[in-house]
Amino acid sequence: MTLKGIDPLLSGALLRALDELGHGELLVVADRNFPAFGNDATVIRIDTGVVEAVRAILTVFPLDTFVPTPIERMTAFEDDPQTNPTQEEVLAVAIEAGGTDLAFRDIPRMSFYDRAAQSRVVVLTRETAPYCDFVLIKGMV
Repeated sequence: MTLKGIDPLLSGALLRALDELGHGELLVVADRNFPAFGNDATVIRIDTGVVEAVRAILTVFPLDTFVPTPIERMTAFEDDPQTNPTQEEVLAVAIEAGGTDLAFRDIPRMSFYDRAAQSRVVVLTRETAPYCDFVLIKGMV
C-alpha cells in the first residue's frame, strides 16, 4: 500500500473491513493458533505479531468509550489475572492510542470463543505467544 499516513500493515481489505464495522461491533485480533475459520467472520491475515497489528489498527479504529472495557483478552482459565509480556504490550499500545486509562476484560478461553463468534472480522496474525487473542470494540469517530 502506498497511501500517505496509512500504516503499511493495513491492507485495502483490512481497511474496508474496519470501515464497515459499526459502533459497538467487535473486531478480533488473534494469534496464529486461534480457530479463525470456524465462524462466518471475514478472516484477514496480517504478516506480523499482535502488538504490531493492534498498533496499526488503532491508528484508524476508535475504541468504544461507552463501555468500561473496550478491549478484551483471552485467559487460560477462569479467574486468571496473569498476563504475559505480549498481552501487557498490547494493553500499553491501546492506552497510548486511546489516551485513556484502559484495562482488559478477561474472558476464559472457551467463553472467549463464544464472544469472538459475535465478530464479523478476525485479524489473524503470526503471533506465537500463548493466549494473545483480543476483542476490540469499535467506538465512534
